[in-house]
Amino acid sequence: MIKLKTLYVTDLDGTLLNTHDTINQKSIDIINNLVEKGMKFTYATARSLVSASVVTKGLSTNIPVITYNGAYIINPATNEILSSTEFTKEEADKVISIMKKYDISPLVYSHIDNVETVSWVTCKENNGMKRYLSLRKGDKRLRPLISDTKLYQGIMFYYTCIGEREELLQVYRAFADDDRYRCTIQQELYRTEYWCEIMPKNATKAEAILKLKELWGCDKVISFGDAINDIPMFQVSDECYAVADAVLELKKVATGVIGSNDEDGVSQWLKSYAKF
Repeated sequence: MIKLKTLYVTDLDGTLLNTHDTINQKSIDIINNLVEKGMKFTYATARSLVSASVVTKGLSTNIPVITYNGAYIINPATNEILSSTEFTKEEADKVISIMKKYDISPLVYSHIDNVETVSWVTCKENNGMKRYLSLRKGDKRLRPLISDTKLYQGIMFYYTCIGEREELLQVYRAFADDDRYRCTIQQELYRTEYWCEIMPKNATKAEAILKLKELWGCDKVISFGDAINDIPMFQVSDECYAVADAVLELKKVATGVIGSNDEDGVSQWLKSYAKF
C-alpha cells in the first residue's frame, strides 16, 4: 500500500489563534512535536510574516508559510521568498483610479527598493485604521505619509481598505467582475468595521497551497478554517475542517466540524488523526 504524504494547512485568526490573538501553549507543544516527527504543516494567513510571527511566537519556524492571503510563500527562518504574486502596472493603475474616484485612502503594501512597506496617509486615518496601526507599533514596514503624493510607489501587491460597509461596497463592486483581481469584503473579526482587500487574481490561499503542495512533494491536503475567505482553500483540499465557531457557509462545505479555536481544535485534531 502506498503511503500518501499529506500537507496540513491552517488559517490563523479565528482558527489556530484563540480569541486573544495567541496560540495556546498546548497547541504549540503538540504541533512542534508533530513537525519534529515529520508532519508537513503550515499556516495560510492574510497577515504579513512580521505580523504572523508575533502571534505565532513559539511555533516551529522550520516550515514555509503562506502570507498575505497567498501572495507570498516565505521561509520564516531565512525570510527567503519561495513564491510571489504582484500587480502589473496596468492592474495597479486601475486600483489607484478607483480609490481616487470614491475618495478611499487604503493601506498600500509594496516593495520599494526591495524593502517591504505599508504606506498610508496619516490625515485620512479612521478608527479601524488607527486600531490596525496601534497593534503594529515598532513594525519596520510602516511608512506614514502626510499626503497621497507618494502613496502608490514601488511594486504593489496588496491593498486594504478599512471602513464602513456601504462605502467599501463601492470599491468591491468595481473589482468583483474583473477577473484580473481577487477582491473580498468582510467584517473584521470581533469588530464592527469592514475590510475590503484587493489582491492579484492568483494571490489566494488555494493557489499558494497548490504551489506548496508541489514544492513539498505532497499528495494530499487537509485544511482548517473559520471564515468565508477559507472556502477556496477548502475547495482544493482533500479534507477540510471548520472550527466550532466558523461561519455557517464554511461549515456547509467542510468535511467536518472540530473544536473551537479556544479549545485547541486544530492541534487536538492533528494529535488524534495526523498521519505522516
